[in-house]
Amino acid sequence: MRSARQILADAKVIAVVGASRDPAKPAHSVPLHMLRHGWHVIPVNPFVDEVFGQRAYRTLADIRESVDLVDIFRPAADAVEIVRQAISIKIPAVWLQSGIVSAEARRIATDAGVDYVEDRCVMVERAAAGLTRLA
Repeated sequence: MRSARQILADAKVIAVVGASRDPAKPAHSVPLHMLRHGWHVIPVNPFVDEVFGQRAYRTLADIRESVDLVDIFRPAADAVEIVRQAISIKIPAVWLQSGIVSAEARRIATDAGVDYVEDRCVMVERAAAGLTRLA
């Protein structure tokens, strides 16, 4: 298993499940921060067409490009199904944001050989490691 820092360093494309149009929510500000630091961010939200100027997809399976990391901004109860979806389309890493923990999602990811992080923020980890994708 790669460390959180290594997962972010290796990732170029992040699919954000639960991305929000509401600028007051972390599910908007965190992915926007990653976008501004050079990651390609793909919002996944079945209720919107676009988030922070990026086309939104209804599900992970609808995305037609390679994804390096799924960042989950959904309740822990939803994480298990999202992790299963990520595994089914061969996404190599999943990340549950701060406050989201699921022993079952962790077990499923680990059993499938998928890198797994939970209860941590990609924005905080990016800043702490000094990572950027900007030239």
